[in-house]
Amino acid sequence: MSALDFPLAGKRIAIAGHRGMVGSALVRRLARIDCEVLGLGRAEANLTNQAETFAWLERHRPDALVVAAAEVGGILANSTRPASFLYDNLAIEANLIEGARRADVVKLLFLGSTCIYPKFAPQPMPEESLLTGSLEPTNEWYAIAKIAGVKLCQAYRRQYGLNYISAMPTNLYGPFDNFDLVSSHVLPALIAKTHHAKRTRAETLPLWGTGTPRREFLHVDDLADACVFLLERYAGEGPINIGVGEDVTINDLAALVARVVGWEGHFVHDLDKPDGTPRKLVDVAKLTALGWTATISLEDGVRASYEWYCENVAA
Repeated sequence: MSALDFPLAGKRIAIAGHRGMVGSALVRRLARIDCEVLGLGRAEANLTNQAETFAWLERHRPDALVVAAAEVGGILANSTRPASFLYDNLAIEANLIEGARRADVVKLLFLGSTCIYPKFAPQPMPEESLLTGSLEPTNEWYAIAKIAGVKLCQAYRRQYGLNYISAMPTNLYGPFDNFDLVSSHVLPALIAKTHHAKRTRAETLPLWGTGTPRREFLHVDDLADACVFLLERYAGEGPINIGVGEDVTINDLAALVARVVGWEGHFVHDLDKPDGTPRKLVDVAKLTALGWTATISLEDGVRASYEWYCENVAA
């Protein structure tokens, strides 16, 4: 689709989860457009509470809504809090999508995750691989909730004729990431651990699993740009992947982080810890064909993320 079908200029855009990593990136990106941005987070409404969510949307009646709010975390968080990951995410997305319908929201973008695809999906993973195989057990609770959100958007399109779309970002990183070692994902965890190792002059650092799984990493500012692009130009029923089209091994990622941080020790594999999915690379042909590609390289993005961590998080 080449022509704009929903220009954001002059519109009221609500961002659910605007204080998080993704939401704050969207706020930064939308500041470059002449539109009104409405933040919807915990301070504004408890999104797991239907009445509060419906009331906020009815009161503000935005033209568009981005569902970036979610209960998120890495392998450890998913494995220890499965009920929270499933229930909270189901409640958040259901309340926002139905609340948007009731408040006559014209365009909705639901942000899922590439963990919705089967553990052994074809690589790179096309959108069509959804529901063709078993999920990765270490994050299936979160994945099932996100699949439900995708299907809810599709159902609302079919029953109500609404322009509700969904996008599946690959692994994200950047400013306002979660660097807590108990609940963080691999890249921010590596940044925090390696920084600590440098400060304490540690010679070794444990690395979960074999280090051989391959992962794709997308800077959150690239994601925000893609979201704006899709809000304005995409109106399809099927989910659409957002990624960079390249992946690296966890070993190579760790080496990159060590180089950026300036730590000269070496990693030791903790083989008692799980690897997770062997490979997660998304097929971005659909998005590329529409005219969007990522612009931030992994090294540049990691360097910027480390600088942000040092300025805002590190003790």
